[in-house]
Amino acid sequence: MGWQQKVLRVDLNAGTCTTEPLNMEWAAQYIGTRGLATRYLMENMDPAVDALSPENVLIFATGPLGGTLTSTSGRYAVVTKGPLTGAIACSNSGGKFGAELKFSGYDLMIVTGKSERPVYLLIEDDEAKLINAEDLWGRTVWDTEETIKARHHSEDMKVASIGVAGERGVYYACIVNDLHRAAGRSGVGAVMGSKNLKAVAARGSRGIRVKDPLRFMKVVEEKNQKLVDDPGRRSLTKSGTLSMMNVMQEFGGLPTNNFRDVQFDGVAKVNHKAVREKRHGHRNLLTNKACFGCTIACGRIAHIDKNHFSVVNRKEYWHASGGLEYETAFAFGPVVGVDDLDALTFAGYMMNEHGMDPISFGVTLAAAMELYELGVITREQTDGIDLRFGNAEALTVMSEKTGKYEGFGRELALGSKRLCEKYGHPELAMVVKGQEFAGYDSRALQGMGLGYATGNRGACHLRHDTFAEDMEDVSGKGKAQPCKDSQDNVAAIDSVGICLFTASAWDLGDLADQMDAACEGTWTAERLREAGERIWNLERLFNMKAGLTAADDTLPPRMLKDPAPTGMAKGKVNELDVMLPEYYALREWSVDGVPTRALLQRLDLEAFALADSA
Repeated sequence: MGWQQKVLRVDLNAGTCTTEPLNMEWAAQYIGTRGLATRYLMENMDPAVDALSPENVLIFATGPLGGTLTSTSGRYAVVTKGPLTGAIACSNSGGKFGAELKFSGYDLMIVTGKSERPVYLLIEDDEAKLINAEDLWGRTVWDTEETIKARHHSEDMKVASIGVAGERGVYYACIVNDLHRAAGRSGVGAVMGSKNLKAVAARGSRGIRVKDPLRFMKVVEEKNQKLVDDPGRRSLTKSGTLSMMNVMQEFGGLPTNNFRDVQFDGVAKVNHKAVREKRHGHRNLLTNKACFGCTIACGRIAHIDKNHFSVVNRKEYWHASGGLEYETAFAFGPVVGVDDLDALTFAGYMMNEHGMDPISFGVTLAAAMELYELGVITREQTDGIDLRFGNAEALTVMSEKTGKYEGFGRELALGSKRLCEKYGHPELAMVVKGQEFAGYDSRALQGMGLGYATGNRGACHLRHDTFAEDMEDVSGKGKAQPCKDSQDNVAAIDSVGICLFTASAWDLGDLADQMDAACEGTWTAERLREAGERIWNLERLFNMKAGLTAADDTLPPRMLKDPAPTGMAKGKVNELDVMLPEYYALREWSVDGVPTRALLQRLDLEAFALADSA
């Protein structure tokens, strides 16, 4: 009920696809997607292996509410060890692929080993097989999806694939589905490429059974109305996430010029109003778009002015595609100092076409620009491109070069941490555990900084929510508790198989009501909350077995030593030294950040205890 109760296991070494029953005891404890996949990952691999070795395991996972009438039920997660960080990677995506995988009859797909030659996986209900993909190797995500659909005569087939970035091991390569939705962070696409797996194509006709259909439909109708009436939902529908640009600008938390500044002079040219303004006879933004089963529709569809330098005489880019959301706009705009809206949109096209994480690319380019400004990197090294802040040409050219793994793009493919270490300035990398910051400065938003520092997949804005507390008070006081609580709650939300944006209207009680009508057993808000805490701690244990320690729970020197130059937090640095000990205590971890045996016993995680667990 809710779960399909079946796992697809793909052994690339042997070239086989087999099925097995879902472990329902684990499902009861870890729910689905993020949580359940992490439990399977711990069972199927040694966390210490190299992320790009055949021994790493790649898991595609759906959730128990995935594919149902619940709003935003089209999500799936890709869970593996991330090459960008060396930590656990859980990359979540919307679109329609996740629902189609669930309709094919599977809760999880576990991929092991490495194929001798490029292949793609075709799933059509009970039939799953590996198909030669040598003709697709070296081709873009867009070409790959179109070719696979045509080959199997199915426009309704859903495809998740990698581009050259994933094939060539760009450390932040992603997996793109439905042309412009992506499992975007931590380099999951590079893991897929290391296994010679080009794509997964799914077409399913299996229904999804729920425990109490009539009650489920009634509960879903009630919860959907609550979402429809919510002001936060209305804002997301109208303006998408890009409205956050002005909020951060006014507050003084908008990362600019590689986080040296916190406000951007060109913000009016790249914000949510700018995309709606007519320029040269057209608007950048064409419409919004929803993922499967979504009643929010925060996605954007846009196009580029045909006369813009990035696409002039390049008709292949005159079509509409995924538009700017806040994180893409911040990463191609303020953080690199660029205020050319069409250049930002072109860079977004490159991320979608070639399969790269826009946040990591943009922040890595910003680090390279600062190195260039310091004279550490020369114009000769950058293929003749003036890599200064604000240069729109540098943004467009380097986004394409990196996607194609050409020229200086190979350097940018390293990510900020490796790039800055290579050129002798590790302090310029705005990362945690090797993963780049999102669009929030952690001197202005103290709780965000604590969430970045303690994030199991590195710096991430989608693993906790201290936004309200941060906007009320620019100090670190009182931020540890909401950071810890929201991390646990988000882990539960992710694991049921729906979008985090529903949290604008729904709490865990709303999710529990839907889970209880759909799934086996009794589900309450407290049970979901405990499952979220269990998931968070299991991810922590994976990381510590992979070699990470409390020393990795930190922020870049710029956040800890250089005061914010302007804005509400002017003169402040991040108060991590105050917040982190309180956070560890609330987590029931030792002063060294190790989960205690008492905690592990309470969460039924004793089997994963570390040798130094007190």
